[in-house]
Amino acid sequence: MVEYTPKERLARALKGEPVDRMPAISVTQTGTVEQMEACGAFWPEANYDAEKMATLAEAGHTVVGFEAVRVPFDITAEAEFFGCEIKDGTQEQQPSVVGHVVKTIEDIDKLKGYDLNEGRINVVCDAIKILADKYGDELPIMGSMIGPFSLSQHINGDDWFMAIMTNEEFGLALMEFTTEFNVAYAKKMVENGADTMVIIDPTASAMLIGAEFYEKFVVPYHKKICDAMRELDVTTVLHICGDTTQGLALMESSGVDAISVDQNVDVATAVGLVGKSVIVGNLDPVNMLWNKTLEEIKKESEKVLDAEVGLLAPGCGIVSKTPNANLQAMVEMAKSHKY
Repeated sequence: MVEYTPKERLARALKGEPVDRMPAISVTQTGTVEQMEACGAFWPEANYDAEKMATLAEAGHTVVGFEAVRVPFDITAEAEFFGCEIKDGTQEQQPSVVGHVVKTIEDIDKLKGYDLNEGRINVVCDAIKILADKYGDELPIMGSMIGPFSLSQHINGDDWFMAIMTNEEFGLALMEFTTEFNVAYAKKMVENGADTMVIIDPTASAMLIGAEFYEKFVVPYHKKICDAMRELDVTTVLHICGDTTQGLALMESSGVDAISVDQNVDVATAVGLVGKSVIVGNLDPVNMLWNKTLEEIKKESEKVLDAEVGLLAPGCGIVSKTPNANLQAMVEMAKSHKY
């Protein structure tokens, strides 16, 4: 069999095409304190400076061994871009959204006319260009963004879940707005060199809002992003937190190439519930990758591989205190696995 480059291997694997072996990647955030210490780029500065962001993303490859580079490390840049109040992160903790800016359709109108060349959105795109210029011929360049449903929640606050059930006009208007932004942002990342797009939409769960609301408020909007990326020959990965087992068919119906499942999902069951989408996951980032021994991590990796996961990866964002050696154990298991 042909030996593929990491870039070719991941692109083929995400499309369900034959490859020589499994890619070693993480579709969720990769930054850790040990990587920061090794490369000299630390949070929170690496969330706001393109050079430092690229340096820390590169450490995922040069220090840990991931066969891709990925930015950013958090899911608050988009809300911050629209004026939401953000609680600053630390060297060990990511920033979080604590204030919201939209209550009415009129508030949505005030956010239109934005400039993607401003704020952390632009920083992320600059970091992608730095990485693409250095690694674009060899490694996959992953761009990542919060999905439109969770971005709507960030912008609207906890009222969002009630809004979609009691004020459909407002809910659909906000979803149209955030999705339009997601598509534009994704396209800019691709222009700067991204070849893989990860949609992190943690609260867009059919288990949380029900299948009916998921089908109305999530599927069409994820599909718009996937369709836009497919036109650019960019593969898409969707990650939603929690037990998404019952929602996998709906998630796949948006046209995503791959679905990242967390540790609450049984991989063998997930594989049986999708048609073409590749299942990615799902080592527990806390109870396994952070806190277990190398042998335990390898044993759990083998269990997930035996369940015929498409790509071995963390089930959610990597905990910042995770030792490099633990991540390298997972990488080793992925690299040794042949389909």
